Formats: sequence, C-alpha cells, structure tokens
Amino acid sequence: MLKRLTVRRDFRMHLGAYLIVNAMLVAIWAMSGAGSFWPGWVVLFWGIGLAFHGWWAFFGQPILESDLPAEKDRS
Repeated sequence: MLKRLTVRRDFRMHLGAYLIVNAMLVAIWAMSGAGSFWPGWVVLFWGIGLAFHGWWAFFGQPILESDLPAEKDRS
C-alpha cells in the first residue's frame, strides 16, 4: 500500500512537471513567431511516457499486505 501511494505521488509530480514545462515551451513558441509547432514533439513523446507512468500508477498490479515486510527489509 505504501509503494502504491508513493507511485501515485510520483505520478502527480511528473504530471505537474509535464504541464509546467510544456506550457513554457508553448509560450516560447508563441512569442518566437509561432512558426512550425515544434513543442508538439516534446508534448507527444513525453506524453507517451507520462501515459505509461499513469497506467502503472493507477492500474498496475495491486500491492498486497504480504509485500510490505519485504519492502521494509529492502530500505
């Protein structure tokens, strides 16, 4: 359960960074003359990685109570 909460928290941080960085890139693109939409490449490929991260965070295998002692021993 602790690992699942950590993974979800990490996903929210990843999503926040994605939104902030891509908003800045789109703003730079718009201020530089708005030619070819080059931030789209970053949005697309980073978005694919973010989608996989989200899938793992919310639909990955559930953490069982029996997994907790082993995880405690690793840290």
